[in-house]
Amino acid sequence: MTVYEAELVVDRREFAADGVLALTLRHPLGEDLPAWEPGAHVDVVLGPELERQYSLCGDPADRSVWRIAVLREPDGRGGSAHVHEQLGQGDKVRVRGPRNHFRLESAPRYRFIAGGIGITPILPMLAAAEAAGAEWTLLYGGRTRNSIAFTGELGRYGDRVTVAPQDETGLLDLASVLDDIPDGTLVYCCGPGPLLDAVEERCPAERLRVERFSPKAQQVGESSEFEVELAQSGRTVTVAPDVSVLDAVRAAGVEVLFSCTEGTCGTCETDVLEGTPDHRDSVLTDEERESGETMMICVSRCRGGRLVLDL
Repeated sequence: MTVYEAELVVDRREFAADGVLALTLRHPLGEDLPAWEPGAHVDVVLGPELERQYSLCGDPADRSVWRIAVLREPDGRGGSAHVHEQLGQGDKVRVRGPRNHFRLESAPRYRFIAGGIGITPILPMLAAAEAAGAEWTLLYGGRTRNSIAFTGELGRYGDRVTVAPQDETGLLDLASVLDDIPDGTLVYCCGPGPLLDAVEERCPAERLRVERFSPKAQQVGESSEFEVELAQSGRTVTVAPDVSVLDAVRAAGVEVLFSCTEGTCGTCETDVLEGTPDHRDSVLTDEERESGETMMICVSRCRGGRLVLDL
């Protein structure tokens, strides 16, 4: 599948909260950008070995621009610092996508939970739920009131939105949202790992949809050697215990798209034609893992001695 990639122009910079910079991106020739749905993200190529994923948080109906928001992380790996300090209005940046592993499924009722910058994929979901006539509420937490982004936009929804700064109210009151969930309700949550872990403990898996910005802690078995047949290129590569499928494939001279190398972004998702993957990502749902149709080759491995991949 061909993935859209282009140099886009930073059309506008504005702070959505303390430490949160919103960037509006447009095509330099004014061309429409690809359509997207709530929950989608794009890859932003900031430099050699510096690529990050950011959720689209604007209006899907406006194809003239894409909007992302970036939290400045002082202890981060350099991506947010680059955006905040070096991407000015009028600058160009290479963007790839969009991709979506956090789609808003149709439902009569929703409970949305966001922590910090986790509001970004949730924001267009609220507008979509509103347009569909669904019942919904949002519980939105952050460190302080000034660090909570897009409160002005959220104000139009009235008391359906509960903003809960931690320094004023403590940890989010998840019981108020997750206890006694009516039938037909879907729960969407995005934010820091501890918040997602707490929500997963309280909410039935079949009702919950989450997106993680960092890998989920999980127990994995020992890694052993296996073979991967590349159906398109006719090659077979051996994947050593301490080497990822991604690295083994690239070492064999096969070009594949990848980004985070942590199993969170979904860029390297690859179709599995034969064999059983040992899933170690933080993207796929339980149902998708069970089907074994795709895998994230940056972290996942093989349950057995051989895989055939559509590469």
